[in-house]
Formats: sequence, structure tokens, C-alpha cells
Amino acid sequence: MTVRVVEKRNQRSGELTEGIVRRILTRSPTHPHGIKVMLDGGVVGRVKEIVRF
Repeated sequence: MTVRVVEKRNQRSGELTEGIVRRILTRSPTHPHGIKVMLDGGVVGRVKEIVRF
């Protein structure tokens, strides 16, 4: 699945990084700040948008 995430270092600016989810890191089905995932490139962030094609 392709998503846009905000990395910890970009939380203030809100800059999003797009990528394909490798692993879901959040254990609960929901989280108020977004589900934390690891993307294919190793980037870790919280999901802000799901990219639909």
C-alpha cells in the first residue's frame, strides 16, 4: 500500500514523505496521531494519507 507519512523530524513543518509500507509498527488498530509504519526505504513515520490510484 502506498501512503504519505510525516516523519518525527518533520512534525513541525508537516512535510510528507511518500512510500510503500514495509511494516506496521503500531500494535493497536487506531492511534490519535496516526498509525506508525516503516516504508520500503527504512523511513519511519505516522500515516497521514493513503494514496489511491
